[in-house]
Amino acid sequence: MDKGKKRRREDEEIEAIVDTEANHSLSLDQNLSFSDTLVALRMMRAQFPQIDKAAIQPFILQSQLYSSVKDRTQVDRELESLRRDKVVRIFKLNTGQDDHGIMFLDDYLKQVEHVVKRMEEKKQGDLEVFKWFKVHVIESKLEPSIGHQELYALLSPGGRVKDEHVSLLINAGLLTRQLIDPNMYWFAIPNIGSILKGLSQGRKELLSLLNRRRYKEMMLAPLEKKRLRFSPLDMRFHLRDLIGSGHIKTAHTPTGIVVRVSKD
Repeated sequence: MDKGKKRRREDEEIEAIVDTEANHSLSLDQNLSFSDTLVALRMMRAQFPQIDKAAIQPFILQSQLYSSVKDRTQVDRELESLRRDKVVRIFKLNTGQDDHGIMFLDDYLKQVEHVVKRMEEKKQGDLEVFKWFKVHVIESKLEPSIGHQELYALLSPGGRVKDEHVSLLINAGLLTRQLIDPNMYWFAIPNIGSILKGLSQGRKELLSLLNRRRYKEMMLAPLEKKRLRFSPLDMRFHLRDLIGSGHIKTAHTPTGIVVRVSKD
């Protein structure tokens, strides 16, 4: 397939994904076991941008799901089911906003293994705790957060738990302390810090780009070809996010799909 045809196919694909107001939400026959949310997750995982400088497995924002599956209640319900069935894990992201990231469990375990190998190379502390964490904590604690006492209790079948063990998990990026309650931890995605910074900067950059345009809008086709200067994530990633969160919306016009800033 030549580059022109490939590009056109990608354009058509993103139009179908991004245009929520044209009722292009993903749907399947009700007899199939796959949920709309799972289909959307798999599609977005496959389209996660290649990021050269960050060793990160693909993740999806909950807001992005809202851009593809129109019924938010359905998304929340199906996402909860996928979490309980250990298909995905959900993470509260440290962006300063109410952002949640979703990662397939297999990808998350690969991310953990990568971090453990890096810690082994540096020979940092008693690395047995990572095995305890994987076997006893990840397997049984499916919620996005965990209390200090529960963490110790779940780790204890592996061996005698010390404060140094928990510090290792925090230093590895597997846990972060909650600011409101220091006795609570968020489960975290290791190596995601620079990506989250780019996420916040990319949001601002895209909204600023649209706000500077006349009528605060732009045609989708030229917009999605633009590269963001301050984010390693691609334009499609940010468009889905901002549409799902309601910051921007799409509309059909005689000349094509237009993307515009939502009015307050």
